[in-house]
This record gives sequence, C-alpha cells and structure tokens, in this order.
Amino acid sequence: MYLDSLALTDFRSYAAAEIELVPGACAFIGFNGQGKTNLVEAIGYIATLGSHRAAGDAPLVRLGAERATVRAGIVRDDRRALVELEIRPGRTNRARINRADVPRPREVLGLLRTVLFAPEDLAIVKGDPSERRRFLDELLTVQSPRMAGVRADYDRVLKQRNALLKTAGATVRSGKGDLRTLEVWDSHLATAGADLLAARLRLVAALEPLVAKAYDEVSSGGGPATMSYKSSLGPEVELGADRDLLSAQLLEAISAARSQELDRGISLVGPHRDDLVLHLGPLPARGYASHGESWSYALALRLASYELLRETGASGMDPVLILDDVFAELDAQRRARLAELVGRAEQVLITAAVPGDVPEELSGARYDVMAGEVRRVC
Repeated sequence: MYLDSLALTDFRSYAAAEIELVPGACAFIGFNGQGKTNLVEAIGYIATLGSHRAAGDAPLVRLGAERATVRAGIVRDDRRALVELEIRPGRTNRARINRADVPRPREVLGLLRTVLFAPEDLAIVKGDPSERRRFLDELLTVQSPRMAGVRADYDRVLKQRNALLKTAGATVRSGKGDLRTLEVWDSHLATAGADLLAARLRLVAALEPLVAKAYDEVSSGGGPATMSYKSSLGPEVELGADRDLLSAQLLEAISAARSQELDRGISLVGPHRDDLVLHLGPLPARGYASHGESWSYALALRLASYELLRETGASGMDPVLILDDVFAELDAQRRARLAELVGRAEQVLITAAVPGDVPEELSGARYDVMAGEVRRVC
C-alpha cells in the first residue's frame, strides 16, 4: 500500500497544494514552521479521522476559511482509490470515495493504514493514562475499523451515564431518587465497555512481544521493555478474558462502586479509567526512564504497531510509515538502526529540517517545503 497523490485545500497553512508521491522513501525537507508536519497530519487524518496534534477539527481549517479538504490517492495491489474528506468544524464532515458520496466519514476507515511517529509520542510514555488509552484505541481502529463504532458507542453511554449520576446523587440522598434508570445505563456501560476492554486486552497480548523486540533493536540497553494492562476491575482481569465474562465483571464492579459514584457524580469503573503500564526492567518507564529511553520506547511502540498491522493485514495492506521530525532527535547509532528497520516499508514518509537529518539508506524522492509550498527536487 502506498499513496500516489495528496491534495489539500485550506488545510492548516495550505490554501492549496497538490503533490505526487511515489513508493519507497519520500522526504519533506524544510525549516520549522514551513508546513512539513501539516502534510503528514493530513495523511494521518485520512487514515484515522483525527489529528495527532489537535483534539478537534477547528485548528485544521486555515484561518478565514469555513472548511478544509484533504484528498489522497491510495494504491493497493495495483488498484487505486481516491478518498476525499471535507472537514467542517461545527457541522458533520463529508466523505467521498472515488468521487461518490458515502453516508458517513467513517466509511473511509480501513482504506488507508498508517503508523505515524512524531515528537508528541513522548507523551505516550511520559504523560497521563489518557495518552496511552488513546494510543491503544487508535491502533485498534486502524487494525479493525469497526472499533470506531465501538468507541463511539462507549463514549456516548459514558457521557449519558455521567450526566445522570450528576443529578441522581442529590435526589437519592433526599429519599426521592429512583435508580431504575441508572441501572439501565449500568447495563449499557458494561456491555459497551466489555467490547472495548476485550479488544484492548487482545491488542496488548499481541503487541507486547513486538514492543520488546523493537525496543531491543532501537535502544542501546536499559531494557527489557514490558507492558501490562491495568484495569479498573483489578489485577484479576486476564488478557484472554472473553466479552461476556468482562461484561459480568464490569456490572458487578459498577454495583460495588454505586455509593462512591453517586457522591462524586462520575463513572468510576470502565475502560475510561484504565491504563497501559510500560516498564523498563523492574521500573515503570513513566517517571524513571531517561529522555533517550523514553524516546526509544515511544519509537518501539510505533514500530511494533507497524509490525502488528503487517502481520494481521490482508495482502497489499502494509501500512504507510510516517516519521515526523524523528532523526534529528536520535544519536548516530539509533539513527542507523532505525533506518535499517524502516527501509523495508513499501512507503515511508519522512519530515526533516535539513537533508543531512535523513540517513542515506532512506534516500529517495525529496520535496522541499517552504512557506506553504511543496516542490519536488529529486
């Protein structure tokens, strides 16, 4: 799988841009602030319907414009699909496949698979649990597009249940409350949560050996890198637990937390409270890993994600690998190791401030980026 074209209209700093891409390595070269990351952000948006830099769509639309358009040509097994997304903050986005409208933007998920590594990924290792939950859920969606619906269902149920808890506490304490409505939402939360939790547990089990291998390959010691899933259900949750068992456990835990939830007005049990715990040797990476070790761990997570998608994808579905301003942060040894590891990708897109930041092993097509203009130079 690879991209052969990218066109932007009113996306970030680009009033308009059209780029022809090729398989192999493509390097976008330009100083900071020239628009390199905006290009790979647009590609990531096609794959995930989200940005790795912004929580919402509004920042993606160029100042003064009402909407932005991202269009990409995707080639798989010599078959080409043209995907177009119209980003309309405050309104429903629109999507087209081969110039035909589709009912929902979610229909484009799965047509393009990407793995994007960016400096923001340090937050996966160093940041709050929400960053690691986001990492897992985004990878789940790339691996299985139906998970976008599962996540949306869970978020909807959680929002509704939290709103009910905020009002239920006072009425229950006054003796006038009726918990029957809340019990219905308990059941919904347990059902939707079990689906998401089961998928996360399967993902962690598949990802862990790949992360350990990738960390060993890109680091200069300090391992081994291991991971575990910390559930709000407690340590008894097993990686292989099925959905029905998890649903029953969630419902039991929700019932046990009823008094606390009513007091605090929030849901205290469920996948939204979970964490992916990353370890280097006997210590948690968060708080103990050095900057270099954290960088290597974040890179290992992305490389492992790439390998997992390659192993589980259909023929021709190798993901497009995107490295956003990565090599400048690496020493010579890590840079050489990474170049060797990613060189086998069908397409790898690289951003860098200067040509010297791109290893010779990844010399290929080069595009200069300056003041929102992109020009191929070789």
